[in-house]
Amino acid sequence: MTKTLVLCALIPLLTLGSAHAQHSQQETQEDVQRHRAMARAHEAAAKCLEAGKGEKVCHAELAIACKGLAIGKTCGMRHAH
Repeated sequence: MTKTLVLCALIPLLTLGSAHAQHSQQETQEDVQRHRAMARAHEAAAKCLEAGKGEKVCHAELAIACKGLAIGKTCGMRHAH
């Protein structure tokens, strides 16, 4: 009974997600451009770290480059240290 109730509660959420996944051609192109901008920002952060500028400086530059592109200060990516 409990499993049935949980399943019934989740079905609308699952179908909502799939219905929301449809994007117009323009929205898809905007997503592509956003991902490319995030990739450029992450590549610049990698080069910054390679140059020995330090994690604090490079992460600050990444946060500035990613402002408005993705969620959070890490431009949509986060890894463990």
